[in-house]
Amino acid sequence: MTVFPTAGRICRDEACALLTGGELVLLGKRADAICRVRHPQKRVTFVIDRNVNYTNVCTSKCSFCAFYREQGAPDGYVLSLEEICAKVAELVEQGGTQLLMQGGLNPDLKIDFFEHLFRQVKHRFPVVQNHSLSPAEICCIAETSGLSVDDTLERLKRAGLDSLPGGGAEILVDEVRGSISPNKIGWRQWADVMLTAARLGMPTTATMMFGSREKPEDIVEHLFRIRELQDQGGSFTAFIPWTYQPGNTELGGTTASGVEYLKVLALSRIVLDNVPNIQASWVTQGAKMAQVALFFGANDLGGTMLEENVVAAAGCSFRMSQDEMISLIRSAGFIPAQRSTTYRILREF
Repeated sequence: MTVFPTAGRICRDEACALLTGGELVLLGKRADAICRVRHPQKRVTFVIDRNVNYTNVCTSKCSFCAFYREQGAPDGYVLSLEEICAKVAELVEQGGTQLLMQGGLNPDLKIDFFEHLFRQVKHRFPVVQNHSLSPAEICCIAETSGLSVDDTLERLKRAGLDSLPGGGAEILVDEVRGSISPNKIGWRQWADVMLTAARLGMPTTATMMFGSREKPEDIVEHLFRIRELQDQGGSFTAFIPWTYQPGNTELGGTTASGVEYLKVLALSRIVLDNVPNIQASWVTQGAKMAQVALFFGANDLGGTMLEENVVAAAGCSFRMSQDEMISLIRSAGFIPAQRSTTYRILREF
């Protein structure tokens, strides 16, 4: 990972001023200039992946989530090993390299379930990076299995978990978390899981869901906590901000505007001087906004996502094929490149 100098880093007050009063185009130009220095090859990357939601049963019951079902619900499910492997086989057939398995906090699924599943996936599909679970799921598995977080991650890594995505971050401010997801882990637990994964040599990513009930100061605090965790030994390869989708949720309300999305994206690139990649969220923003995001600090478009259920449950169902993604990148004036989970370039188009 390239390390850039941190002298003259932006502070919280300046970041808040940029977010609340900064002019959009100037903010975008500043973020784009930083991105061009970090990524002078004019490449925009993507990964061929699939999201497999192994269960929708969840005790967290977040008010912003339209995907979860309570224990005993008639439409609650847990996918079988063979169902999951069939989905991974389809991914491999299409040249995919990344598997993202995430689900609910299902207390019936203890560590033995995941160890068996991960060993089988790794045995059958050794070329696929198992980039799965979230800090909240790790904590749930640890608690229901009577284990520490360290032991849980060590065992899952031995079983075939390669890297840890940063889902469930929402806003890393407990006042906000208590308002929208009171049953989920606090921000310090999220952080502890990520630092433990980093100590074990596991790459990680970080996310932020904004546009629900947070204030601008909370968004800024989230960004600075990610930056500080990276300084403390974190292994974040990328940061992915995305907007709350209110459809079919208990929380309801409206989502952030396109202008607000671009400002948060640009500020992310400016603040996170120690995180190499910023990912645009075409899944929540659509193709056109994702293309604009490439001039506001983003250098990556994430995955092609052969399957996505969580955001779709909230009524947001943007889809994009590999060819469409390549065309989108090329028409914006960049070089499309397929990458691995850890941002190794596999091929350019």
